Amino acid sequence: MRSFSFLNTLTFLACTFVFAKAPDGFTEQSWMVDGVKRTALVRAPVNSKKPNAIVFCWHGLGGTAEYSAFSWRLDKIDNNSVLVFPQGLPSEWNPKLMGWQAELGTNGDRDVRFFDTMLSDLQKKYTIDSRRVYTMGHSNGAVFCYVLWQARPRVLAAIGPVAAYIPFKDEELPPMDVIHIAGKKDQVIQYELQLDTLRKVRLLNRCEVEGKPWGKPSVLGATIYSANNGKSVVTVIHEGGHEYPTGASEIIVRFFNENHRPTN
Repeated sequence: MRSFSFLNTLTFLACTFVFAKAPDGFTEQSWMVDGVKRTALVRAPVNSKKPNAIVFCWHGLGGTAEYSAFSWRLDKIDNNSVLVFPQGLPSEWNPKLMGWQAELGTNGDRDVRFFDTMLSDLQKKYTIDSRRVYTMGHSNGAVFCYVLWQARPRVLAAIGPVAAYIPFKDEELPPMDVIHIAGKKDQVIQYELQLDTLRKVRLLNRCEVEGKPWGKPSVLGATIYSANNGKSVVTVIHEGGHEYPTGASEIIVRFFNENHRPTN
């Protein structure tokens, strides 16, 4: 398991997360998972009569569901998806910091089981398009997106990690549409490690070696690597560090809107 040597930095950041308030329209929902109460903030589209996509949004280590819902502003960008901001439990690195399992099989797969429980229940409460189940996250939450690719590759349509590494090696997985955002000055999850992750993801998806500009120019430049199997990897490199950068939500939503699982 990788050591999170950046806990002091994230402890400071966590102090800023506690005081954020979730945007209007979100409600807290709860579930019992293995005898533990788990919660998430959920926002469903208003008066939607068609099946909706569902997007799970995982905060970083030391973060909160409220802060991520407030600062990522997904509700301002995506009016057509069920948005789910789960709340983490005390992490294995520091019980004062809330987070997610960073490898498949650790902590009894508590967070994979949490994901399964939420998805099953929310599919009963709302009209969910099973071809459009997405997951995105920042830092530890982004690493968990890669864990979910490993754990539930036939459930997810696409993942959107921001500032993450891939937590497994040399494993064959079903191809997955991926958009990964990385900062050149990231000192928490080193930029070089993220570049290695992007190389591995392109290999897993059997992408072409050469990428092409993706979409219209925006705050964040993007490159798409396509594959004959219909999957793609979009890499988004910015000049900042470990932060969730301006423009990330817009570009992830655009990617999710363009990708869904084929009908079985």
